[in-house]
Amino acid sequence: MAPVLPVVLPLQPRIRLAQGLWLLSWLLALAGGLTLLCSGHLLVQLWHLGTFLAPSCSFPALPQTALAAGAVALGTGLGGAGASRASLDAARYPPWRGVLSPLLAAGTAAGGGLLALALGLTLVLPLSLHQGLEEGLEAALVHYKDTEVPGHCQAKRLMDELQLRYHCCGRHGYKDWFGVQWVSNRYLDPSDQDVVDRIQSNVEGLYLIDGVPFSCCNPHSPRPCLQSQLSDPYAHPLFDPRQPNLNLWAQGCHEVLLGHLQGLSGTLGSMLAVTFLLQALVLLGLRYLQTALEGLGGVIDGEGEAQGYLFPGGLRDILKTAWLQGGVAHKPAPEEAPPEEEPPKEVLPEA
Repeated sequence: MAPVLPVVLPLQPRIRLAQGLWLLSWLLALAGGLTLLCSGHLLVQLWHLGTFLAPSCSFPALPQTALAAGAVALGTGLGGAGASRASLDAARYPPWRGVLSPLLAAGTAAGGGLLALALGLTLVLPLSLHQGLEEGLEAALVHYKDTEVPGHCQAKRLMDELQLRYHCCGRHGYKDWFGVQWVSNRYLDPSDQDVVDRIQSNVEGLYLIDGVPFSCCNPHSPRPCLQSQLSDPYAHPLFDPRQPNLNLWAQGCHEVLLGHLQGLSGTLGSMLAVTFLLQALVLLGLRYLQTALEGLGGVIDGEGEAQGYLFPGGLRDILKTAWLQGGVAHKPAPEEAPPEEEPPKEVLPEA
């Protein structure tokens, strides 16, 4: 059976192949390490922002898969660098002859599969991030006032830190705060008629105001922060409600966080693509180097030409042989027909 994709490798091409593989393997190890850093950084960011993501959001699966793929790529690169360097020395190569086959199998199955899966998740999962942030930020605004409710005691602090750190206000803008009660009932005066009227005028009995928390204020504003009565054009002199970005953060937190996390996932996707390409080149080169050296008994500077290949026989021949062997193994043996009985001979009476 003819080998698959055979390549004739004389002495000098074999040496250049080993030297080139040594360099590519170190580049693969570097790319795997950078993939580990990018995926680890994205995981840390998601850990800090986990409060503002819906529990059903599957986006964290991307950095987790990329972390495993980066670790396998790093190991493949280090192993490839050691094997390619050892192949240049006939005395150092024999221990690697038993390592190369498992390394190639693990790099192809585990590394290639994880990298392909991570690349697919890079294209698919950012679409689920939009809905995850929508639900998570909505819940964060609703629980902002629940500073004494178990499980939500830190909701106010986390939301304030988010708005101050990322320079955002509300989910899609500062008016999102107008639709939720963000002041706890503990700090409302039940004897104040304005408070009573606002609560009674709401179907759900919420205290809604046209104001925002202090963390929405832009410290770069030249005037003191205006947090209440933002819908009333006559409540604050020289303040135009149509230009609130002069006093409050202009962007909503959904837009800011979505751009931030998608930027990190885009960087991670680029690193995964580079790592996938380098790993494919290293694995192909190692396979050709391995098969070429096997034909020379493991000595790279042996005399004559060597042939490197991917598989020892054609795929069609391999499948045909396997099919025929399986068919023969499962084909029932023909039953032997019983011997036919000869008809009795008639005995003629004697005259």
